[in-house]
Amino acid sequence: MARPRRVTVRDIAAETGMSIATVSRALNHHSTVTPATRALVHEAAERLRAEAGASSRARRGTVFVRCPYILTDYFGLIVSSIAETLSLHGRQLVLTAGEAAARTPLLSDLRGRDGVAGVIVILPPEPGEDLLELQRQRLPFVVVDPRTALPRDIVSVSAAHFAGARKLTAHLVELGHRRIGVIGGPTEWLVSDARLAGHNAALADVGVLQSAELLRAVEPTTERGYRAAGELLDLPDRPTALVAFNDKAAVGALRAAAERGLRVPEDLSVTGFDDLDLAQATGLTTVRQPLQEMGRMAVTLLARLMDEHELDALHVELATELVVRTSTAPPPPQRPRTAPGA
Repeated sequence: MARPRRVTVRDIAAETGMSIATVSRALNHHSTVTPATRALVHEAAERLRAEAGASSRARRGTVFVRCPYILTDYFGLIVSSIAETLSLHGRQLVLTAGEAAARTPLLSDLRGRDGVAGVIVILPPEPGEDLLELQRQRLPFVVVDPRTALPRDIVSVSAAHFAGARKLTAHLVELGHRRIGVIGGPTEWLVSDARLAGHNAALADVGVLQSAELLRAVEPTTERGYRAAGELLDLPDRPTALVAFNDKAAVGALRAAAERGLRVPEDLSVTGFDDLDLAQATGLTTVRQPLQEMGRMAVTLLARLMDEHELDALHVELATELVVRTSTAPPPPQRPRTAPGA
């Protein structure tokens, strides 16, 4: 069991604004120190000892994990790895997830919970002001997969979305694709911006600019992916490949292609992102996110914060991996254009 941090003369001097020498004389009941000064020093010392004790008890408390989403394969993998790693650290977990968590703002969800030593929040929908308020409360916390850009001094862990998307589109470019449709995520999400930037960078490497007509921004669901893919495939000059920034959206794209009689990958290449079980089941080329490692890293960073260690790396990005399966191939031969009036 951790002992409370020892309160030093330097701590008391900083608290009272007095010199170290004056504090030392007051603590040793030197005759040159007035009773009022001695009282102020002893009050500050007691207050700091109480705070140090409370901090020590808090560091031994539970960890509150908040995931305001249904624990499907994506979020379930992250939460499971957090729970397993906390157990290895001898920590108890308090979890709130799903619709109940989504209806309750983070700060309200924390209010009244005693004995919380630290917090892990997963893809928090709250505005940055709420996270700054949590920081002002001096409660250690880590953000997993932040939805929006965070201040520099808020600790986070995520996947290397830019690099993963760039590698994925580079794979399609190497196969010969140039007209690539994108089924992206919500425009207000940080991850969507990073993946689109990576995609655009891979196209720029071969002198291609992303066409606005080939871009759709949708919620990451199978149905939304199906609709977006349908719009792209119904263009007069349809794309030869579709990049979906989510495996579920990619599966929707496979359905849209099948309904139009398009073979994958002979007529159309389709890719995803995440490498969920359904990607493996459908032979989908995708980018594997280290979801379980993200959970483990979040616990490691939080443990260091709770132990008051200094962190140099505050925004940690974990490497992704391109997984090539059977849904990508070179584009089909260019269809000959029919002469007018023929």
